[in-house]
Amino acid sequence: MHITAALTEAKGAPFTLAPLELDDPRPGEVVVRLVSSGVCHTDLIVRDQWYPVPLPAVLGHEGAGVVETVGDGVTSVAPGDHVVLTFNSCGRCRMCVQGRTAYCDRFFARNFAGTRTDGSTPLHRDSGDVHGVFFGQSAFATHALANEGNVVKVDPGAPLELLGPLGCGVQTGAGGVLNTLRPPAGSSIAVFGAGSVGLSAVMAAVVAGCTTIVAVDLNEQRLQLAKEVGATHVINGAEGDTVERLRDLTGGLGVDYSLETTAVPAVLRQAVDALNQGGTCGLIGAAAPGTEASIDMSALLFGRSLRGIVEGDSVPQVFIPKLVDLYQQGRFPFDKLIKTYAFEDINQAVEDSEKGTTLKPVLTFG
Repeated sequence: MHITAALTEAKGAPFTLAPLELDDPRPGEVVVRLVSSGVCHTDLIVRDQWYPVPLPAVLGHEGAGVVETVGDGVTSVAPGDHVVLTFNSCGRCRMCVQGRTAYCDRFFARNFAGTRTDGSTPLHRDSGDVHGVFFGQSAFATHALANEGNVVKVDPGAPLELLGPLGCGVQTGAGGVLNTLRPPAGSSIAVFGAGSVGLSAVMAAVVAGCTTIVAVDLNEQRLQLAKEVGATHVINGAEGDTVERLRDLTGGLGVDYSLETTAVPAVLRQAVDALNQGGTCGLIGAAAPGTEASIDMSALLFGRSLRGIVEGDSVPQVFIPKLVDLYQQGRFPFDKLIKTYAFEDINQAVEDSEKGTTLKPVLTFG
C-alpha cells in the first residue's frame, strides 16, 4: 500500500514527509486509515534520541482512525470500525496475564525497537527499509499497521479527529488518578505540571470526587485552563514556596495525593514533600535514563509512598471506551486541551508544543 509518512531521519532533525510502502497485514495485524494522531512528549524525546529507537523511523503513537483491512485470525475489529491506537504489549508475560499490560516484560521490545518481534519492519522506500511499528503503530502517517492487541474499538459517534490522545497522554494522566491513586471522594490532590497529561489528571480528579484539586505550573495560561477543567486552586511554582502553599491549603497537613508530570527532579521532591502522612505520590514524568532525584527518607518513613506510573496503569480496551463515555456525557472535556493541525504542518505543531503555545497538538489527515 502506498502511504505518506513523516520521517525522523536524524537526531533532533525536523520531520520530513515522504512516500512509503506499507506491508499488507500479517496474521493478527490490522491496517488503519488515520483520521488523527496526537503529538506526544515521547515522540519528541525519541526524535532527540533520549531513547535509542533506530533511525530512520516513523514515530507517532496516539493514532485514531478507521480499520481498512485485517490479517488472518483478527476477530475483535473489522473493516469500517472506528478505533484508537494505543501501546503494544505481548499479552502473555507475567504482567500481562495480571492485567498490567503497561508493565509488559517486553514493553521496550514491543514499543521502541522500531521493528516487529521477528526483526522485520512493515515500512519501505526505494533506498531501503524504514523502522516502523513505533508503539505498535507509527501513527505519523496516513495509514498505520498495528496489532489486534493495541487497537481499541470505540463508539462511531465519537469524533475521531479528537480521540488520538486517549491512546497515550490523556489515558496516562487520567489513569494515574482513576486507576493508580484511586482517591476517594472528598480527598485532596496536587498535580505538578499543567500540560495535557497533568490537566487530564485534573479532570479525572473531578470525576473521582476530589474536593481539593491543585494544579501547579509556571505558565499562567495553563493555570487558567486548569481552573476551567476543574482545579479548585492553582499555584504558580515561581511564586513562593510551593510546598508551604499546599500545606496552607490543607490545614497544615499536606495533600493526600500528588502527581508529578514534569520529569524535573526538584519538582518530584516537592510532590513528595507536599504529602501528608500516609499520602501517595505518583511519578508520571519521563526523564532521560540515568536522571536521579533526592528524596527525604524520613518523609517516606511516615507512611508516605512514591510509585511510578506508565500509561495510567490502563487496560486500554477497558479504560479508553470509559473515557469516551465520560467525554460524551460532558464530564471529561479533554477537547479543551487540543489544537488541530493539518498533517503537513507537523513541524509547526511540534514547534508550538515545545514553545508551550499549544497544549496538545493533534494532526489531522484530509
